[in-house]
Amino acid sequence: MVNQIPNVTLHDGLTIPKIGFGTYRLNGNEGVQAINNAIDHGYRLIDTAYNYENEGTVGEAVRRSSTPREQLLITSKLPGRYHHYDKAVTTIQESLYRANLDYYDLYLIHWPNPIQDIYVEAWQALIEAKRRGYIRSIGVCNFLPEHLERLKQKTGELPTINQIELHPFFNQEAQRKWHQEHQIATESWSPLARTNDVFDHPVLQKLASNHNRTVSQIILRWHYQLDAIAIPKSATPSRQLENISIFDFELSNEEMSIINQLSKVDGRMKDQDPAVYEEF
Repeated sequence: MVNQIPNVTLHDGLTIPKIGFGTYRLNGNEGVQAINNAIDHGYRLIDTAYNYENEGTVGEAVRRSSTPREQLLITSKLPGRYHHYDKAVTTIQESLYRANLDYYDLYLIHWPNPIQDIYVEAWQALIEAKRRGYIRSIGVCNFLPEHLERLKQKTGELPTINQIELHPFFNQEAQRKWHQEHQIATESWSPLARTNDVFDHPVLQKLASNHNRTVSQIILRWHYQLDAIAIPKSATPSRQLENISIFDFELSNEEMSIINQLSKVDGRMKDQDPAVYEEF
């Protein structure tokens, strides 16, 4: 029996699971097998990107899966080197060809690249791609409120979702509040912080012991209670199952506060500040 993951409805009406599966560095046959295992465990929201160079792997996993395509929600992302309108539209088509899919459920601008400063063009291309039926819902990654406000000002349309760096060492409280006020769903990349520091942290270990859970489960439950959509990645079937077995316990308000107190102003893991960072 697959795990039943709660859903959330985006402001354009698309309903997606409140936890998904990350696929960064899952490639080739091993990647296909890992993604198929995740689908078998109950994951339905699968996250990839043009720059991960594994859209084909994700597409092959979709084709090999016994779960119908229409029950899966596949996300990909536009790289910074293709922000110009015409290039962006063509790149979205190329993303579909790579995965051999007729459409993406979600397509996101990977980074705003503010120095390049053509993310509005990229956003207009996503709007057009949605109009053509290439994409069901459009969003962004790593956009600050100032970038989001500009999209609204220039196009009249805000993203349905913003995928941001979010983990116990960087809880993005102000950004999450802005999203909530503007009906933008928050999605967490690297929700487990990509570091052993978080798994060895005594505060998180104590909470895990108190609930008879793993540290990963405590962190992912924290994301869920923050109303953030986490996309953990694991190629190990037992960990995949562990990561979605978080809906039968609850953290108290005090415990949530304890985890939030681990956040740091400079908590970004690789100093990837969207105000200046450029991704191509």
